[in-house]
Amino acid sequence: MNLLKATGTIGGLTMVSRVLGFARDMIGSRILGASHANDAFNLAFLLPNIFRRLFAEGAFSSGFVPLFSRRLAAGGHQDAQAFSNEILAVFMPALLVVTVVFEIFMPGILSLVAAGYKDTPGKFDLSVQLTMWTFPYLLFISLVALLAGVLNSLTRFAVAAFAPALLNIALIVALLVAPPNDIATVRYMAIAVLVGGIAQFALCWVAVRRAGIKLHFGRPRLTPAVKELVVLILPATAAAGVYQLSQLFYGYFSTLLGEGALTNLSYADRLNQLPLSIIGTALGVAILPAISQAIARGEDDAASDVQARAFDLSMLLTLPATLALAVAAVPIIGALFQGGEYTVEAARTTGNILAILVTGLPAYVLVKVLTPAFYARKDVRTPVLIAMTILLLSIPANFLLIPRMGIYSLATVTSTGAWINFLALLTILYVRGQFRMPVWLVSRVARQLIAALAMAGALFGLREVLADYFFGGLVQRAFALGALVGIGGIVYFGVAFLIGGVDREAIAQLRRRRAPK
Repeated sequence: MNLLKATGTIGGLTMVSRVLGFARDMIGSRILGASHANDAFNLAFLLPNIFRRLFAEGAFSSGFVPLFSRRLAAGGHQDAQAFSNEILAVFMPALLVVTVVFEIFMPGILSLVAAGYKDTPGKFDLSVQLTMWTFPYLLFISLVALLAGVLNSLTRFAVAAFAPALLNIALIVALLVAPPNDIATVRYMAIAVLVGGIAQFALCWVAVRRAGIKLHFGRPRLTPAVKELVVLILPATAAAGVYQLSQLFYGYFSTLLGEGALTNLSYADRLNQLPLSIIGTALGVAILPAISQAIARGEDDAASDVQARAFDLSMLLTLPATLALAVAAVPIIGALFQGGEYTVEAARTTGNILAILVTGLPAYVLVKVLTPAFYARKDVRTPVLIAMTILLLSIPANFLLIPRMGIYSLATVTSTGAWINFLALLTILYVRGQFRMPVWLVSRVARQLIAALAMAGALFGLREVLADYFFGGLVQRAFALGALVGIGGIVYFGVAFLIGGVDREAIAQLRRRRAPK
């Protein structure tokens, strides 16, 4: 597998989805502002996504892919197809039960999660209504995760990476056709969430069938394959529930911080998630099958080499993103979101949140790079237990810091926890002898950091020169953002190339492959 090509495919198509997501947020911020209706929608979107991560990502996906890959290698498409159908037959009813239970008890659940919204007339009731409309999205997007696992195991990354774009397209259409009323607009958006989930499921279902895997919804049976997966992921899924609990606390804390708090946190997290999704998630998805297959063949050195190359590539792309967002967080947020109902004050608050969040960005990405080393060895428990411990500590930390730092405490605790998580994973892999950073990797990352600091200095000066442009007209904002990206990229990659922060041999090989015969 060509790691650079696979990461480029996943990252490039993820970028398409993220760009559409920014278009959605830019339109939504101007129409809705940091209003109670926008807060209600963000809460309604948060809840199904929390349970999507619990049921569809993390422990499940990371347990499913190695088992599917093993069956694909040993028994071919037929064995892998039978395994997938056995899992699907159990997975589907479980999701249906969860969806129905939450629909029935939604008012009581939100009474615990969004207690602060009861102080604003109509806000709590609107949140309940919107969440009941969006929650069935969980059913479809969880099935998408299973289908994506099949496609990724077959190294068909494109469809699964592009699928989230359909959700953003549906939301953009809803924003554009909704009546000029905040309540009506967020209702249209809630319906669009469900439509987007159905569209993603349909796309991935067709792609899996075209890949030669014929799936169907059969009678649930506790087969040996199902038992193997359950034994592998059940402890980790239960532990991961602590993470989802922390996300519920995240939502709970935000409801106590005044109108617009959840909206501002969501916009900041969108920008923070951009490099994480494009780089970290893409690399994690790309290397898991490769590491799993290398370990299955007993080639531990090859698995470690894949991990080291992923570490190198992730830092090459993440370090400039981190420092650029930290230095220019407020101007970037202002240029993207400020306008209409979204005020300059709201943009400054969101920018300050982002500047704190991105201090943990390298750690977020490296966690995505390191965890496949555990998952490929069927050790799902260790990374999840580490995350569980950190997140359990984050809850009292937020209670302690919110009176002192307000809305910024959530970002501070999140970033700090990411670094602790990364260091714990790296230490355990080192002690086990499963991954140790080679000298060439340490040297290259150090040079990448030097290049990123040079870029940060250039961007700091540019930010001061173009300060008024970021909050100016459309052309001025586009020019300012283009200057940041263009000059930052030239300085970073230019310095990195000159001082050896880039793998020149890989670039030369890529050029040779693209050269005409």
